[in-house]
Amino acid sequence: MSGVLWAVASGVGFGLFQVFNRRAVRDLDVYVSTFLQLVVSVVVLGAVVAATGELALLRGAGAGPIVEFGVAAFLHFFLGWTLLNASQKQTGAARTTLLVATVPVFGTIAAAIGLGEFPGWPVAAGVALTVTGVILVSGQHPAIAGGGDRPARWWDVGLGLGAALCWAVSPIFARRGLEGLPSPLLGLTLGLGGTVVVYGVLLAVRRGAGVDHALRQPEALGYKLLAGVLVALSQWARWVAIDLAPVAVVLALIQAVVPAVVLVLAPLVLGRHLERVTGRLWLGAGVITSGSLLLIFRP
Repeated sequence: MSGVLWAVASGVGFGLFQVFNRRAVRDLDVYVSTFLQLVVSVVVLGAVVAATGELALLRGAGAGPIVEFGVAAFLHFFLGWTLLNASQKQTGAARTTLLVATVPVFGTIAAAIGLGEFPGWPVAAGVALTVTGVILVSGQHPAIAGGGDRPARWWDVGLGLGAALCWAVSPIFARRGLEGLPSPLLGLTLGLGGTVVVYGVLLAVRRGAGVDHALRQPEALGYKLLAGVLVALSQWARWVAIDLAPVAVVLALIQAVVPAVVLVLAPLVLGRHLERVTGRLWLGAGVITSGSLLLIFRP
């Protein structure tokens, strides 16, 4: 299976994850939601690691790859997932998805600096299109509480863009880690495990704020369980794709697939009162996706 197919599979999984995660995060504290997401993911991937016997690869690996995986996981999961959950809670799944779709812009720049993967002339057009799309989807959005529309606050927009930036930079460290420990599955699981520990400490410092409330939300917890399984498998596919194909291509393909999945399914699964997918959103999605796809081309 090629890196391109792995990337497409990852994009479909991430789209499904964002839809179900939006339903869960509506009733959960952002930090508790992220922690549960991490725990479910590390349990799923840990079981796969145990079944495949890839844990034995650690014997020949030094500390360097593990550190690289840890940095990649901190950026992607600790920071990126926290910002994602916060953005979904504030602006909904559809708009968050489109803001996060700016990953290829950040990723192309990061890959050029960190990995020497320089794009060709389409990068300027791709960046311009993506920025235009962000402006389109950021103009108005439904108020999450109370109904109606309100102008988008730059803080709300910044949450999604911040997640995109974290997700764009993290593959550089993942790729470096894979050079010393060539197992995307094991590397991802190690990084997730370390992040779970850090997040657990954070919740302990917050004295479990939001945990009691979460335990009284069985429906939200069920959606979170499903979302955690989906994102774990999608993240595995993403790391495999990064190991097989150029980072910019992988990020562009994933972010080209995710918006279509979310814009179609979010109103059906979550209800149109929560996810109002307007013509302006579809236009923004098309513009952002076009900019992302331009970044695939190489000189």
